[in-house]
Amino acid sequence: MNSMTTVPTDVLARTVALACRAPSYHNSQPWQWIANRDGLDLFLDPSRLVQTDLNERQALISCGAVLDHLRVAMAAAGWRAHIDRLPDSKNSEHLASISFTEMTVVSDGDRRRAEAIVKRRTDRLPLGPVMDWAGFETALRSRLDDTMALVDVVSDADRSELVEATYLTNVLRFYDTNDFEALHRWTAPFEASEGIPYDSLVSAAEGERVDVGRKFLPTHHPERRPQVPNDFSTILVISAHEHTRRDTLGCGETLSTVLLEATAAGLASCTLTHVTELSVTRHLIERVTGRAFPQVLARIGCAPENEHFPPPTPRRSLADVLTIKP
Repeated sequence: MNSMTTVPTDVLARTVALACRAPSYHNSQPWQWIANRDGLDLFLDPSRLVQTDLNERQALISCGAVLDHLRVAMAAAGWRAHIDRLPDSKNSEHLASISFTEMTVVSDGDRRRAEAIVKRRTDRLPLGPVMDWAGFETALRSRLDDTMALVDVVSDADRSELVEATYLTNVLRFYDTNDFEALHRWTAPFEASEGIPYDSLVSAAEGERVDVGRKFLPTHHPERRPQVPNDFSTILVISAHEHTRRDTLGCGETLSTVLLEATAAGLASCTLTHVTELSVTRHLIERVTGRAFPQVLARIGCAPENEHFPPPTPRRSLADVLTIKP
C-alpha cells in the first residue's frame, strides 16, 4: 500500500479544498483536517457548532458529507481512500483516519462526480419534476451503500405527512429564541466565508410555493422562477440504522452521494434537516418510511434551463481547515 507521503502536497491541498465544498448545516463547516505522513485525519470542530445543535447531530451529518466529498475528490485525482471511521474510542471528535493507495485508472464517472462537487448548489426555490425518475433512481441506488444508511423515496400519497411535519416545525419554532438567534447568526450578510448568503435564501412568497422547506429570515427578492408555480420535486429520506455517531456520520456520507449523483445527472437539489430536529415531527417521518431514525431529507427536481446560475456559497480558507504536519 502506498503511504500518504506519496500524495503530492498540492494534490492533497486541492482535493481537501474541493471536499470542503460539501454542504453543512447553515454553512457552518464544522470540520478540521490534519495531514501527516500516515494520511489524513478528520475531526469535528466544536468551535463551529451551531448553538441549537446540542447533540452534534447536524455537525456529524455535515462532516459525513465532507468525508464522502473527500473520497470523491481523491478518486478523481487518482487516489483511492481507505476510511477508518471513529478510530479513537477516547476522542469522539476524531471522526475518521484516511489512508490512500494510487489507482491505476480514473473513470469518467470518477471525474463527473468530482465535477459535480463544483456544480452543486442548494436550490431552495420550487423545482420541476424529474421526468425519468425510475432511471435516475436505478442509477442512484447502484451507488448507495445500504450498510451506511437507508434511503426511501416518499410517494405522492405520503407527501402530505411531510407537509404536516414542515408546518408543525415552523409553528413550534416560531417562538424559539435560540433558533431565531442561530438563524440570524448564520445568515448575517457581513460574513464572507461562512453562513448562508442572502442570495441563497428565498422570499416569503417564494417559500410559500415550496410545501416542504425551511423558513428563514424574510428577504425581499423579486419573484423568481414564476414558471414553476409549485414544488414538484421528489423527496428522499435518509435514515440511520441506529442512534449512534457512526450511523449519523454515515447519513452524511449517503447525503453526499445523493446530491452528487443528482448534480451529475443535471438535477437540482435541496437538503432539509429541520423536520428531523423535533421528536413530534420526526415521528411523522418515521410513519412514512417505517424507519426509526430519519436524519435528513433531500428534494430532487429540475431547475429551468438557461436560468442564472448562482455563485458558489463562500467557504473558509484552506489554511483555516487544513493543518499539514511534517
